[in-house]
Amino acid sequence: MEIRQLITFRAVAQTLSFSRAATQLNYAQSTVSAQIQGLEEELGVALFDRLGKSVALTDAGQRLLGYAEKMLNLADEALAVVSNADILTGPLTISAPETLCTYRLPKILRQFRRLFPQVQLSFQPEFDTDLKRRMQEGLADIAFIMAEPFQIPGLVVEPLVTEPLLIVADPHHPLAQAQQVSCADLREQPLLLTESTCTYRRLFERALNAAGVPTQPMEFHSVEAIKQCVMAGVGLSLLPLVAIKSEIERGQLIPLNWSGRDFQVVTHAVWHEDKWLSPALKAFLEVTRECMGASQPVNESEPSPTLPQPE
Repeated sequence: MEIRQLITFRAVAQTLSFSRAATQLNYAQSTVSAQIQGLEEELGVALFDRLGKSVALTDAGQRLLGYAEKMLNLADEALAVVSNADILTGPLTISAPETLCTYRLPKILRQFRRLFPQVQLSFQPEFDTDLKRRMQEGLADIAFIMAEPFQIPGLVVEPLVTEPLLIVADPHHPLAQAQQVSCADLREQPLLLTESTCTYRRLFERALNAAGVPTQPMEFHSVEAIKQCVMAGVGLSLLPLVAIKSEIERGQLIPLNWSGRDFQVVTHAVWHEDKWLSPALKAFLEVTRECMGASQPVNESEPSPTLPQPE
């Protein structure tokens, strides 16, 4: 069993695709297939079920994944200890929902790439509920989750920033100029909401249902699509301020004068408690905290790398 085989195995487990794993690792697909086949022959078990063009981990593959993560973490740690610690290198896999990928991560990535250009970044957009599962399975180095405060055994959860949520309409909507808007005012209004697993959609529906207002929303998997439809007068939506700030400033969306309790969630950074925090991951956390205005230190025995000062 070789390190390169475990790296390939982890990539296939993360992407559930031989072709996507090959792209991520800059390998030919035949190389990925050969390495997985060699590993399966050595272990005497099938690690993946081949389902047409997609693959799924077998029970044996699931068991191996945890050990592979630990072995690769140790290999990364050993490499960092004996190599030049002043130059951060290596891969970093980041998972986040579409909203954070679009509206929070670009600023972080621009700063991180400027400071640490040799770190190889890989992104895996996911829904919040899938992110928690992926982190428990060790399928990403770090995830960003927009949710109510939570704790999950086996995961380190660090709150970063509170995300206000606003109910918005187009400027010509009858409720746009109302002095107060309550749940009852939304009874006959078309609602455009995110997928059913989205935390802030659940918050909104919970409040409406508690007031006896049924919800049959149009469901979207894209915040951008929701914004365009709301601006076109299709209906109302509840969205994070970070996603609609520009449209509000330009007068394209109007936040309603909500009479109920304010809606908000928190963006959290999440990683596995057994995950070795590599210098690259520590640096990414430091940049994230700086960009989001958080300052909680990393709870690790080793000091975080000193960030280069902006030029």
